[in-house]
Amino acid sequence: MNVELPLIIAVGVVGYFGIRLYRPPTWLLVVLLLGGYLLADTFIAPAIDGGLTDLTTD
Repeated sequence: MNVELPLIIAVGVVGYFGIRLYRPPTWLLVVLLLGGYLLADTFIAPAIDGGLTDLTTD
């Protein structure tokens, strides 16, 4: 039996509980989110996308 779960929901749940349990500083969350957003528009983006694709495939 396979369960189909979109990656964004899994990331959201992990992020929610991570923030609730570990309470990282707000500036760290902003830096990580902004850094990820800025990396998405660089030459590194295909490598990140390929790595995520490898993680989600069987």
